[in-house]
Amino acid sequence: MTPRDDAAQDLAWVQQVQRHGDRTAFAQLIRHHQGPLRALLRRLCGGQVALADELAQEACLRAWQALPGFRGDAQVRTWLYRLAYNEFLQHRRRAESQLVAASEPLPEHDEATASAGAPLARSVAMSLDVQKALMQLSPAERDAVVCCCMAEFSHSEAAEVLGWPLGTVKTHVLRGRAKLQTLLAAWAPTPSGDAT
Repeated sequence: MTPRDDAAQDLAWVQQVQRHGDRTAFAQLIRHHQGPLRALLRRLCGGQVALADELAQEACLRAWQALPGFRGDAQVRTWLYRLAYNEFLQHRRRAESQLVAASEPLPEHDEATASAGAPLARSVAMSLDVQKALMQLSPAERDAVVCCCMAEFSHSEAAEVLGWPLGTVKTHVLRGRAKLQTLLAAWAPTPSGDAT
């Protein structure tokens, strides 16, 4: 399905809900977006899966409540992500300390365990380093980078989701990416001619 087809299908489901209170159409809409929505929230929440899932559920509840008033000024996708981002912001205002706690380093493990699953361990280590690096960005940089680089929103879509001017999104993405390149320099591929 193309993005245009996705948007048309989303709108059809919304209209079914608005006209007939069709819970099945709403369930299909949520099912269509829940994976990427949860992934976005997990990144924003510093990898706290349970918290991200809780916020996703809250966002879906808000969507159900707000759907009768949806006018179509934005794409359904960006509207849903905006609701989810608002839930995240409310949580962050109430519990900033939980985000800080998520960035604490994990205890080290022994060499035998590391060598037995080296490729998996490397992947997990990289993922943890990316998450740790994200937590070192300012909240605005982190939110912009997660939306544009991880959730793959365009700058203009991210501006809608985040409720920021387009220039602000671009600035925070640029700054955040530059910081991440520095923080994750150890993971940069080495030129093929270099010996390691």
